Amino acid sequence: MRLFAAVLPPEDIVDELAAEVARLRQLPDAGRLRWTDRPGWHFTLAFYGEVPDDVVPALSDRLARAAHRSAPFSLALAGGGQFGRGRALWTGAQGDVEALRLLADRAEAAARKAGVPMEEHRRYKAHLTLARSREAVDVRPYVRLLAEFAGRSWTVADAALVRSRLPTSGVPGEQPRYEVVERWALGGAG
Repeated sequence: MRLFAAVLPPEDIVDELAAEVARLRQLPDAGRLRWTDRPGWHFTLAFYGEVPDDVVPALSDRLARAAHRSAPFSLALAGGGQFGRGRALWTGAQGDVEALRLLADRAEAAARKAGVPMEEHRRYKAHLTLARSREAVDVRPYVRLLAEFAGRSWTVADAALVRSRLPTSGVPGEQPRYEVVERWALGGAG
């Protein structure tokens, strides 16, 4: 199963982001980007890749503990940037980003303890991917517009284990499908 841990923004925050993305999609060259659909809007905490079915229960148990040890926190979508010279366009976060980073570290540690091989640890960069491109695209106009974007805050109260199913049809523009496997309330045990 291809899995990752994530924070999923609530529907009203997703609606707010959808309005901003609609504005971005009016810019020149927007058609050169593969825009992420609403079901794909999330803050990835840790990407696990293919996880054997027999490891998923241990991973789930470890993630439940990580969530229980993390207090709810305030977050908002804000700003934006790019990775890979225009190959990925994203919006960022403001609020208690340090709590989000700690939750990401705990989600990564949970996987290691459950026996999921993880790549080398990198400092967490809070971002929600809006669009990708196979080739470098000048996304500076998008990043300039995103600099003005500041969404309403919400309380992050849970974390999710999400399964992603990659497109298999070969149809250009087909998006991955996401399915929440399990969710855990943040427990505030610190």
